Amino acid sequence: MLSLHTSPLDQPGGGDAGGMNVYVRSLALELAASGVAVEIFTRRTSPAQPDVVELGPGVLVHHVTAGPAHKVSKERLPLLVPQLADAVSAVIQRAPAGHFDVLHAHYWVSGMAGLLLSERWGLPLVHTMHTMARVKNKHLPTGQSAEPSIREDGEQHIVAAAARLIANTTAEAAELERHYNGCETRIDVVSPGVDLKVFKPAFRDRSRAALGVPTEVFHVVFAGRLQRLKGPHVLVKAAALLRRKRVDIPLRVTVLGASSGGDKYDLPQLIADAGVADVVSVRPPVGAGSLADWYRAADVVAMPSSSESFGLVAIEAQACGTPVVATNVGGLPRAVSDGRTGLLVDGRDAHDWADALASLHDFPQTRTDMGRAASVYAESFGWQHTAELTTASYDRALAGAAPVQRGAAQSQRV
Repeated sequence: MLSLHTSPLDQPGGGDAGGMNVYVRSLALELAASGVAVEIFTRRTSPAQPDVVELGPGVLVHHVTAGPAHKVSKERLPLLVPQLADAVSAVIQRAPAGHFDVLHAHYWVSGMAGLLLSERWGLPLVHTMHTMARVKNKHLPTGQSAEPSIREDGEQHIVAAAARLIANTTAEAAELERHYNGCETRIDVVSPGVDLKVFKPAFRDRSRAALGVPTEVFHVVFAGRLQRLKGPHVLVKAAALLRRKRVDIPLRVTVLGASSGGDKYDLPQLIADAGVADVVSVRPPVGAGSLADWYRAADVVAMPSSSESFGLVAIEAQACGTPVVATNVGGLPRAVSDGRTGLLVDGRDAHDWADALASLHDFPQTRTDMGRAASVYAESFGWQHTAELTTASYDRALAGAAPVQRGAAQSQRV
């Protein structure tokens, strides 16, 4: 597995770490549990990082050196693709013949390195986009820079050359076909999963008490990177409107996240300017166990994104029995069942978001019913199912690839 621009060991919610980190980590562990050994390659961002880390039984993480041993901007990463491919190639070369069967690249930078490695080693390339430049540019929020043409061109090359393409939803599969002339016979639709052992609807009152959320408070939670794409500012504006128009709502908004890369986005200043510093608080990202507590301590989880290939936060929150209000865009209509497990809002107008939140406050029984339906709905998104469908995609890639010399290993290796 290639996750070269961000590591599955990083804490999601800040920088370049988000749902993709959870995806790669969780998928790798579940694949290993099913007998598919996985080795993940990521770029070294600190001299202190060891060459190899065991993430779990059957899963290794390799830190490979390409460029400086510190964080670099996404704009510089494409320049490092040849070095990244060479560094991964050096590890492959030291392994026994037939040690690896399939390359699975995540995000376009990894996909570009994957193309070089696939050609060099005769390994079929399976690629998961996670996000696409042409889709993001189509839904570009005001104030955010467009994705560069080098990314659009790179993604076009990946779509043309990969053995298989994995899309999170049928909507994403359609976008691959529409924007990149993707061949539907090479696209497999595999929904991301959720750890149902961690994210579950248990002890909601206990979670609120532990986190200092009074029973009478209407609590809205946002979890994700602090950038315009994810839209926490929309939630801030909606909170300001509710503050003025609905003084009867004892509102509290908790934002869990950190700044993302070079995105010039000062959320604390936006909160201060909106006059809601006593209502909206920003906290750093937290681990999965604590995040589940925050979801259970929420009356509603909000996802005002301008673009999402799927939206893991929505499934995690619903697995905890909490309804979700999300933008009606990308994969979110698949993640949220509108009117049953939450609400979908057309666009990111703060007035519409304020109305949606107010409606859930005003009808607590509806909110409770949605929460129950949400936890049931999320049960169909376990990582085991994701791993099974991903393995099937690997098998299709192998079946369509040129014969590769194999060693005596009994399990597939990725």
